[in-house]
Amino acid sequence: RFFDTVGNSMVRHLDFSIVKCILVASPGFVKEKLMEYILSTERSEFKPLQENKSIFVFCHSSSGHKHAVSEILSDPNITSRLTDTKAAGEVKALGDFYTMLKNEPARAFYGPAQCIAASAQEAIDALMVTDSLFRSSDLAERKKYVKLVEDVKGYGGTVHIFSSLHTSGEKVSGT
Repeated sequence: RFFDTVGNSMVRHLDFSIVKCILVASPGFVKEKLMEYILSTERSEFKPLQENKSIFVFCHSSSGHKHAVSEILSDPNITSRLTDTKAAGEVKALGDFYTMLKNEPARAFYGPAQCIAASAQEAIDALMVTDSLFRSSDLAERKKYVKLVEDVKGYGGTVHIFSSLHTSGEKVSGT
């Protein structure tokens, strides 16, 4: 029943024309048993999963909790297999920011006021924001962040928009 629920959820929520990679991780053998079940079943609703089995990447995690995602994404073997995905770019950008914060703290700014001031001087090389800022119920706040992103892109800076549902996005937003 658990495997049915997971398989049906993947079919229902994933757009296989967009998704480049699916990480399947567990501390034990659940990941292998899940894929074995999905690939061996005759259920027609699992056909998209069976047709896209090449995008699944299996990896070990120390636990089944959400914090294990950061552990998995920091593994060089996994990141090398994810080089073309947005999540890998986000994790690298966040790692670069933490390195800069540690080695050159005067170059790393965080907070809305500091970022807007740095953008006014065209001093942002990489801007990291979460997608939740663009879903704010406060129209003025949304416009402020849209303008900031457009300004940074306009003078050649890089903008990373992190998913607030991903652990890297939680780290950017400070939650």
